[in-house]
Amino acid sequence: MILGILKEKNRETRVSLVPETVKQLQQLSVTVWVEQGAGAGAFYEDDLYLQAGAHVTSAAAILEQADIICTLHPPQEDALTQIPPGKVLIGMLQPLNNLSATEQWASRQITTFSLDAIPRTTRAQSMDVLSSQANIAGYKAVLLAAYSYSRYFPMFMTAAGSIAPAKVLILGAGVAGLQAIATARRLGAVVEVFDTRPAVKEEVMSLGARFIEVDGAADASAAGGYAVEQTAEYQQKQQQRIKESIAKADIIITTAQIPGKKAPVLVTTDMLDNMRAGGVIVDMAAATGGNTAVTQNEATIVYKGITIIGDSNLAATMPADASKLYAKNLFNFLKLILTKEGNLDLNFADDIVAGACITHQGEVISQRVKALLQPA
Repeated sequence: MILGILKEKNRETRVSLVPETVKQLQQLSVTVWVEQGAGAGAFYEDDLYLQAGAHVTSAAAILEQADIICTLHPPQEDALTQIPPGKVLIGMLQPLNNLSATEQWASRQITTFSLDAIPRTTRAQSMDVLSSQANIAGYKAVLLAAYSYSRYFPMFMTAAGSIAPAKVLILGAGVAGLQAIATARRLGAVVEVFDTRPAVKEEVMSLGARFIEVDGAADASAAGGYAVEQTAEYQQKQQQRIKESIAKADIIITTAQIPGKKAPVLVTTDMLDNMRAGGVIVDMAAATGGNTAVTQNEATIVYKGITIIGDSNLAATMPADASKLYAKNLFNFLKLILTKEGNLDLNFADDIVAGACITHQGEVISQRVKALLQPA
């Protein structure tokens, strides 16, 4: 069994497998091929892979000969056409946002597993790439905000006068939001948090933040940590409470996303107009439209004195640890679909295997993807 690791494209610095995990895969009788320079952006040089027992080769060789191809993001079309039918592709493929690509994978007879589609259950926690990467992103979002902010985060009392602590508002208390709370508190900020799920209130308060409550939210318990669409009445009440908090906030971290849909706009231009100049917003939902009305993906803009940073790929700014955690998630998933002898064994009776599989034997088999592909 040959498992191939591709080098990521564009500004992605992470790699899907690190040398430490190569050694673990060898115990499963798996031979690992790594594209030349694949780990360089995460400071895992080719020599480290060679020392771990991997074979460093070209992308063309991996695409043509590897039985399983691992990546973070979906391969570009020119690479996809080089993958022979019957091969397995594993990564964070985001099928709900790449519907046309799912049909391509199926038509090319490629079996695909999207790690971001793994059910968010207790048993699957060790494979949860969304959580491992979001944890890093939430941490980095606060550091980025602190770096961009023109004032202190903690309270200071000096001979020259007193400095009030920064007021941080975090919209969304999923994994990224909770890590953002913890990081902002460690830096000495006063933190308020909004989330549509009342169930997270206790966790938010345990981290030392104040939870903003709005009654009447739709049940999001089955949404796997994501936001869900809300009623017009709730959205109106929500916007009023958020507007009140934004008027007092110095820093805003936004994290709300809805799978397969545009991110909800939680911060309108009217709200921004009431925010104090010099404030900073880090919008982690920028790739799907953003949680503010003026967010631009992969860009930093200034709106009436407020710095708005649109970045949904913050985990890639800490590539060494992000890659290490992703590789561990991937390895734990591979153990589900490989025998001890290194042979492929796809057990679709397993809810994790079935939930992560997007295409198989020429068909789109993910129910969530199929529902979106059907004409309205």
